[in-house]
Order: sequence, then structure tokens, then C-alpha cells
Amino acid sequence: MSISRRELFRYAAIGSGAVWLSAVTAPGVAQGREVLGTIVDYSADVPSPQSIRAAGHIGAIRYVSDRRPGAEWMLAKPLTEDEATDLTDSGLEVVSCYQFGKADTADWRGGFDAGVEHATRGLELHRAAGGPDDRPIYASIDDNPTPLEFATLIAPYLLGWQSVVGRENTGVYANSPTIDLAVVAQLGSFYWQHDWGTPKGYVHPLANLHQIPGQRTIDGIGIDVNHVLTEDYGQWSLSAG
Repeated sequence: MSISRRELFRYAAIGSGAVWLSAVTAPGVAQGREVLGTIVDYSADVPSPQSIRAAGHIGAIRYVSDRRPGAEWMLAKPLTEDEATDLTDSGLEVVSCYQFGKADTADWRGGFDAGVEHATRGLELHRAAGGPDDRPIYASIDDNPTPLEFATLIAPYLLGWQSVVGRENTGVYANSPTIDLAVVAQLGSFYWQHDWGTPKGYVHPLANLHQIPGQRTIDGIGIDVNHVLTEDYGQWSLSAG
């Protein structure tokens, strides 16, 4: 699928307007949101569910994506059905996310066709692990992109995801300016904020999850901690099926 010139202009206009709005309103906004719990994410290896619970967390955000070449150390990719069962049997929540490439090989740099390709693979791995069809997968924008990159690459990439899983099941992992753009462009329905390129101390008012700075360890494995900000943040347990 190609993106028309008219659509590119629309996304570019969205980008410039949303970035301006974020710049003038960000300080002090949405910083007092209630934290409903914490959930971890990890890729190097798999900590035990018992240790995750003992550390005070309520679940895990898990990669339904393959290891990219050169990242064979990511032993926790992809999520398996056995691990998902261990987590849920231990009373922990499971959320799906997807990231294959990074930096110069970032998934979103391939635009719409890459969105279709990665969403198709992500959905395959999500289902293989027991993930419900009516629960989202967070597509990763693990960068600090420009409005032009959003208009020409990220928006088409997310449209590719939506063509496979539907907007209602498309999550977006991104900084707050990119979440602004996605919301205005009607891309994605769940938002997981990271802080690279986010104004210091700012939590987006529509973020379902917020990855907080600093890495911790569980069972000697590096993990990231995320604040849960809404009752529904994409966890499998809320499937209608």
C-alpha cells in the first residue's frame, strides 16, 4: 500500500501541531496520575513468576517477536506458551509487545509493508503463546523520531499493523510526543510511554503504561519496571473470549 500525498500532508500537519501543543502544555500535566501497580518487561532471560510476584509486581509485558540477528543473547524472545501458562497460573497478568529491529534497523523504518509483515509475525507468535485475538500487541517505536519520520514512516507502519490486527488491538510503545501524534492521527488504541524524548517528569494523560527510568534485576536478570495507569492496559485476562 502506498500513502497518498494528501495523507502525507495530513500526517505532517498533525506532527507539527502536536509537537507544538506538547511543548507548551507538557510541564506539570498528568504527573499526578494514580499508579495501580507495576508490571515488568525483559528480554535477556526469563525470571521465575514467583520472583516477579515476590518483587511486588502484578505481571509481565512479553515480547511476541523473534530475536534479531546479533541479539542471540535475548533468550526471553519470543514468549512461549509454557512461560505464559506459568505466569497466569501464578496469578500474574500477561501483556504482548513486539520489537524485532532497533536503531537503523527499527521495524517502523520499513513503513506500511513492514507494519503488515511484523504485525503478521507478531500475531502468529501471540496466538502460539496463547494470546487472545481481542487483546492488543504493543508495536514498538523505541526511538525519539521527528514529525517528518512520523508522517512518512511511523504512521504508515502503524496503519500496516492496524490492517492486520485492527486499530482496537494495536498498541503503541513510544515517547509522549509520538503518542500525541498517534492519538491525533487515530493510530492505536493503547499507549505505553517511554521517556526517551519525553519532557522530564511528564506522563501522557492517555498512557496506559509508563516505563520508568532505571533498570532493576530479578533472579539476576535485567528487567524494566512499568507503572500501570489504567484498569485495562491490554492484559490477556480481560479477553471477552
